[in-house]
Amino acid sequence: MARKVFFSFHYERDVKRVVQVRNSWLIRPGGEAPPFYDKAEFEEAKRRAGGIKQWIEDQLKGTSVTVILFGAETYNREWVQYELKRSVELKKGILAIDIHNVKDPQKGKDIQGRNPLDQVFNIDGRNVKLSSVYKTYDWVNNDGYTNMPSWIEAAAKAVGR
Repeated sequence: MARKVFFSFHYERDVKRVVQVRNSWLIRPGGEAPPFYDKAEFEEAKRRAGGIKQWIEDQLKGTSVTVILFGAETYNREWVQYELKRSVELKKGILAIDIHNVKDPQKGKDIQGRNPLDQVFNIDGRNVKLSSVYKTYDWVNNDGYTNMPSWIEAAAKAVGR
């Protein structure tokens, strides 16, 4: 079953790695995801009524899973944290994929960053380290090209979607 997925990531540092991951998802038969956005659209969202928060809310609508694609600096990014918080609140399936081993065409591999799922959030009145609830994978070491569809499906089913 095709899933509509929201991809959360640090644009400036990781976009070239993210494009490779996203393109592998989009070229599959039956692959479905919200349109990939470029920085210009994100910058435009800052100027609109409601700004970035409204843009994120619009992007999350109709999705069943949020995939956090994380690199060296993703952990502390304000909007990634907001997207993760909203995904928890909306009871979306969530998974994290470490992309530091994906080669940027100009810069090669990156240093490994902290997993955003190592943060603590309130879930159903309890403070929970998200990595104890949701799964994390490495795109290269866990063969993300082959396995991402099953990771996404498992994340959706884990929350009853």
